[in-house]
Amino acid sequence: MKKGKDNVKPWCPFCGVDVGRAQDAVQRKMTEFPVGRCDCGAVYVCDATGHNVGAAMVECLVYACGDDWDLAWELTPEDDYLTGRVDNYDEITHQVVPTRELDGRWIRGVLYFVRLHRDVAEITERLVAREKQGKERTAADGQFVPPPLEPKRDPKRQRKRVGKEQVRLLAASGDIDALVDCAFDDRKTLRFLQRLLYEPDEAARYRIAWLIGQVCARLSTREPGPVADLLHRLFEACSDSASTNWGMVETIGAIIAARPDVYGSFTRYLLNYMGDESTQAQVLWALGEIAASNPDLVRKTPFYSTFAFLGHREPVIRGLMARLLGRIQAAEALFQIMAVQGDQHPVTIYEKGRPLQTTVAQLAAEAIENIQRSKEPVHE
Repeated sequence: MKKGKDNVKPWCPFCGVDVGRAQDAVQRKMTEFPVGRCDCGAVYVCDATGHNVGAAMVECLVYACGDDWDLAWELTPEDDYLTGRVDNYDEITHQVVPTRELDGRWIRGVLYFVRLHRDVAEITERLVAREKQGKERTAADGQFVPPPLEPKRDPKRQRKRVGKEQVRLLAASGDIDALVDCAFDDRKTLRFLQRLLYEPDEAARYRIAWLIGQVCARLSTREPGPVADLLHRLFEACSDSASTNWGMVETIGAIIAARPDVYGSFTRYLLNYMGDESTQAQVLWALGEIAASNPDLVRKTPFYSTFAFLGHREPVIRGLMARLLGRIQAAEALFQIMAVQGDQHPVTIYEKGRPLQTTVAQLAAEAIENIQRSKEPVHE
């Protein structure tokens, strides 16, 4: 959420999504700060006075570890977990107050956040016998695996300033490693990458969108906040009728697909742009990318409203629609997909930033195969 002059709802500093009001834990222990949990996996506690942040930090970490004190004390900041905070929080109105004063009251509340890295979170889940992220799967099964934690950057290093021409050249060469280093050194790197989307060539836009997704995936293992800020800027640009949103929807899809475990909550907002003919193909492509990483994120949206696009006049939209339905294994749409399996219109879609020449019929055949595979009985 973008900070402004007006009071705003509190947001998660990791994924940028609005968070609910912290509540008393079911089993109250310790100093009893109200607690909450974000969809991205972060947990948070509320210190309404702002005078007990130290205790709140400890309680939040222990809460994230399933109340396992021994595990909490063994963890190391950054290596095992990330922290964040939202200041000027008013517990009474559940708002962030930039001026620190509301109705004659001085606002000092703090929401303190902890997000465990994936391997630590899995240990915690086993210890408390909770099935929490069962959707994460192995690479051998063709399912989502989070990127490895980026090596820690030396906090005492001399950060290098990054210029837009430098970013353009690195993007042109596809040097993701160098772009990730630039992003850690200079937050403007993501803005410079975003500017490269203003490109009339469709293939160039898809390539940059995929590149941004890869850079953001790695940056988010240490600093998820700047990526959340970028997502908000992209959504704002898509919603601005006075500006051109070239590449914006594609980039949103690429970022979510690269880290569905962190930014998956943004998926549902993509459907808001299906009513605009200029972004329909891009939305279907983006949803297809996300479905390849985590199909349940798409299934949680009202995706049934998109079935009619199998009969769209544009071949690429018919093809992308079939691709999407196949990736979410939508058996309920099987007969509609079969209706286009004889459609030999050529289309160009993009995989990992590269154009792929295919046909609507081929995409429909792949979708049917995916759906039928999902209906096969599992033998022990």
